[in-house]
Amino acid sequence: MAGCAVNVKALRTDPAYKKLLEEQAGIVVAESEFKFGPLRPTPTTFFFEDADFLAAFAHENRMKLRGHNIVWHRQLPVWFESYVTPANAKQVLVEHIERVGGRYKGQIHSWDVVNEAVQVSDGLPGGFRNSPWQKVLGGTGLVPTYIEVAFRTARRVDPKAMLVYNDYGIEGEEEASAKKRAAVLGLLREMQNHGIPLDGLGVQSHISAVGKDGKVPMYGEGLRAMIAEARKMGLKVLVTEMDVNDRYVPAEIGARDSAVAAMYGSYLGTVLEDPAVIAVLTWGITDKYTWLNGEDSRTDGQKERPLPFDAAMQPVAAFAVEVKALEVAPLRG
Repeated sequence: MAGCAVNVKALRTDPAYKKLLEEQAGIVVAESEFKFGPLRPTPTTFFFEDADFLAAFAHENRMKLRGHNIVWHRQLPVWFESYVTPANAKQVLVEHIERVGGRYKGQIHSWDVVNEAVQVSDGLPGGFRNSPWQKVLGGTGLVPTYIEVAFRTARRVDPKAMLVYNDYGIEGEEEASAKKRAAVLGLLREMQNHGIPLDGLGVQSHISAVGKDGKVPMYGEGLRAMIAEARKMGLKVLVTEMDVNDRYVPAEIGARDSAVAAMYGSYLGTVLEDPAVIAVLTWGITDKYTWLNGEDSRTDGQKERPLPFDAAMQPVAAFAVEVKALEVAPLRG
């Protein structure tokens, strides 16, 4: 199963983009429109128009729909810091999940219930991120309270949706990735030990064609071992946000496209070996709308080319490589 993240504004206004999604995506996820901030203009009001638009588009085109995300430390509403306190945080979170999860009950293939809760460098026990949610509803146990509340409430509200923990920086072979992988797996084990509902692990897969040091990054044994461990825990694995930045590849377009395609091939070849991996989503489908051109991008000013289709919405080498990787992957049960 393959698909991508959707820029809902572009979906509304760009017919070529809409057509490309209709032709290529089997599963879609909103880039931002299901996140806490965009959905909550005030503590007592919700804005569902954009999220509803994507849900309707997915339904009309028989696409599966992912929910991303319920709990994250970013894209919180401006009122969060002054309004949410340790005294009311649980109520705010539960009511949010009841309203949002309830609205889309039966329509969601999988929810990223909690996103990026691990940040080993923050120094908290268990490797947890010292996020706004951690500060107001963190608790002292091996599973932060807000994570337990979020997953238990999500299961109650929409029992059929797959519940996923999603994170980044857990793919590589370097020490930082290894430490974060260990912390994430530790969290998942403790969730299971405490009977907290959990169905899957989301591996974001924002990766690089070439590192800052000019070397091709390694994504191999550590990644395989993490996926295998998730499978042994009875979890499904989803590649949730894949793109391959080319910011350190020389400027010539052919070289950049070749490097990006090579990484798509090697990375997907690795992850799709394991039958636990049930979906691959790229974070966008066309370079025209990639988030990478707005955050830590190329220093030469050229636009990045990290996705299967270029800014003119024409397929690039990465597209053919992705299709082949999916076609030759072992069959899933």
